[in-house]
Amino acid sequence: MRSAGRAGFVARGVVYVLVGILALEIALGNGGGQQADRQGALHQVAAQPFGRVMLWLLVVGFACMTVWRASLAVFGEGGRKKTGSRVLSAGRAVFYATVCWGTASYAAGGGQSGSNDKSQDWTSSALQLPGGRVLVGIAGVVMLGIGVGIVVSAVQRKFLKKLESGKMSRRARKVVTVLGLGGNTARGTVFAGAGVFVLVAAIRFDPHQAKGMDATLRSFAHTPAGPWLLVLIALGLVLFGAFSFASARWRRL
Repeated sequence: MRSAGRAGFVARGVVYVLVGILALEIALGNGGGQQADRQGALHQVAAQPFGRVMLWLLVVGFACMTVWRASLAVFGEGGRKKTGSRVLSAGRAVFYATVCWGTASYAAGGGQSGSNDKSQDWTSSALQLPGGRVLVGIAGVVMLGIGVGIVVSAVQRKFLKKLESGKMSRRARKVVTVLGLGGNTARGTVFAGAGVFVLVAAIRFDPHQAKGMDATLRSFAHTPAGPWLLVLIALGLVLFGAFSFASARWRRL
């Protein structure tokens, strides 16, 4: 299970580093038609020498992450069997299972819609259900809350509690702290931004207001701060990818 968890963090790190680089290229006007989301990252991997092999390695990594998260849901983390923590781990296991399946489909040559289309399709389907407007609104509030929670936890350095910081050198601890603070703040900001758009879609009863990661990132370039806010978020996502690599090394598993 420890090996599975470490493999999963490496796979997550690869995807976030690539998404951050794609977002940075978009902010600097060099993105072209690329998408700054998981599909865009997989496209970049596939374009490399031995890209197909690398894609299947990512599939294995995400499968390992799914298994590890599922084990935490069943047995608890660190011997602690708190219900809330186990439910959260189960949700993460389901999420990584879908990521693994989507990556496998892409590696096998199948098509995969971008995050923007997926978000709008889900929102459109949910809005058609009885009480769908409320359901979508709740989803938006939950995403917003998760994003804010990630940022707050990052500022409080809570991520250090899950790392074996005692095994780090003083310099390594400082570097990992910067990676965790900057990376988790950027990731939480993206989550919160996506949640706001889902909430707006519910209020306006318009599924086209919902945005995936790519469109959410692009929206940061249209704030009063201009493309520089997107540059900061993009660099933060690269930092989160690097923090994932550090987690593969020092995470308590």
